[in-house]
Amino acid sequence: MPVYALTDELIFPNPELANDIGLLAVGGDLSIKRLLLAYSHGIFPWYSKDDPIMWWSPDPRMVLFPEKLKISKSLRQTLKNKNYEVRFDSNFEEVIENCSKTMRKGQDGTWITEEMKNAYIQLHESGYAHSVETYINGKLAGGLYGISLGRAFFGESMFYKESGASKIAFCFLVERAKEWDFHFIDTQVETQHLKSLGAINISRKEFLPLLNKTLNYPTIKGKW
Repeated sequence: MPVYALTDELIFPNPELANDIGLLAVGGDLSIKRLLLAYSHGIFPWYSKDDPIMWWSPDPRMVLFPEKLKISKSLRQTLKNKNYEVRFDSNFEEVIENCSKTMRKGQDGTWITEEMKNAYIQLHESGYAHSVETYINGKLAGGLYGISLGRAFFGESMFYKESGASKIAFCFLVERAKEWDFHFIDTQVETQHLKSLGAINISRKEFLPLLNKTLNYPTIKGKW
């Protein structure tokens, strides 16, 4: 299938038209309106520094249904230690900065470019992007960030400086999702790390109706 070239017009092609690797379109911008439109259609940006903006809708899609969270014995023990503090939205910029500096297996550089960081900071300031942070001895030890629309959370990236810190943040995110009756946490593409926590792959045909359903609910904006 062809990859669509976006213009200044605020529109995306049908996500079902993505190619075999999930790439749907290139170009456009990272304005708040375009990003919110993308996420509301199951599309997200992911590209490297010297590439054009690339928009993806992978098939299959990895999601975590909050009630399906798996907590291993070691993680359960870590959660019981209580030598940490978890906060929401207290230092979004530091979280995204740390995520951008985390080296990923099989990647030479980061996909969280300065352009991406600035765009998601604007989303945070607008009340749509959120961070979950784990502090140990008063220092940021790990965390994650993502977008919330309707009753869904779209995870973007996570990092840790101390073992287990990002998993702690993720567990607290899931507990918050349960409290607010969120339908799912979108983790985008499969990783063993997320699979170990209970995330599963579903088809795009399954994912898009779930997304449309959750968007019928109001978005919980502002600081969490």
